[in-house]
Amino acid sequence: MVTGATGYVASWLVKRLLDEGLTVHAPVRNPRAPEKVAHLDALANSTPGRIRYFHADLLEAGSYAEAMADCQLVFHTASPFTQHSEHPEQELLRPAVEGTKNVLEQANRTASVRRVVLTSSTAAIGADATDSRRGSLTEADWNTSASLEYQPYAFSKTVAERTAWDIAHAQDRWDLVVINPCLVMGPALNPVSGTSESLRLLRKMGSGELKFGVPRVGIGLVDVRDVAEAHYAAGFRPAAAGRYLTCGHCTDFVELTAALQPKYGDEYPIPSRSVPKWLLRLIGPLVDPALTRRFVRENVDVDWRADNGKVRRELGVSFRPLRETMEEAFGTLVEAGVMD
Repeated sequence: MVTGATGYVASWLVKRLLDEGLTVHAPVRNPRAPEKVAHLDALANSTPGRIRYFHADLLEAGSYAEAMADCQLVFHTASPFTQHSEHPEQELLRPAVEGTKNVLEQANRTASVRRVVLTSSTAAIGADATDSRRGSLTEADWNTSASLEYQPYAFSKTVAERTAWDIAHAQDRWDLVVINPCLVMGPALNPVSGTSESLRLLRKMGSGELKFGVPRVGIGLVDVRDVAEAHYAAGFRPAAAGRYLTCGHCTDFVELTAALQPKYGDEYPIPSRSVPKWLLRLIGPLVDPALTRRFVRENVDVDWRADNGKVRRELGVSFRPLRETMEEAFGTLVEAGVMD
């Protein structure tokens, strides 16, 4: 079973499972909305696997019972992702935590389940680039700086993952494996109606909205296909255990836009300059509510560092080049007419 199966990362995971000839149970809010599942139907029609849809609601206790029945492996990818929330408790924290509880408590009630793979985030490991100044972030680290008032998305992922571990440790029938990806980029299987924050960022890069420059914010980046492969390996490798920091590149926004310049810079207003930190301190909150003075201080012109050794060694994941990821991500939006 794959929660959030229509999503950016989950769609690639579903493809990987279907390619192996597996049957995927996909709980969705409205299984009779063809525009939401058309890309998954297309995948199923071109692979040896099979997909079945079920009605479920992330915040409705017990709604995953039918979809989870007879499943041995559960991938819980569904969780809200936005950096712009006026009501973070209702829009981020509650669905992340209650959704995790509903899925994992259903796993407790479903005798067939042997493993749950949870999609968390590096945001649950460290919220700011300065968190890595002590040394590269690893799976042993936990975010301690985020709150509902500051970096609420990171806070929601941290609380949700800790909740998952509490539930997992309270039983011994199924085991929990957690994938902690950083910023996910790469081609989208559903670029037209996709609502990924990554796709929104790409649209901004190509629309001219950021033509005066981007902040040099230290981040990690990983290809969506590599994240899907990490999930697949976490599900099927018997020795997989614990958390897996899944990051292909320690980079920043200036490097991301620079990767698009050779192929798309002549046709689209891809930003080519960085916005000075001093200027962001003055006008950041006016341009973007997320660019608070604290965020600028902790992340702009600060290197983000993480160690991806565990996911490479134990799950056998290798990572695509940054330029390939960025070009193919932008290319899917161009081909879909999203950038016109």
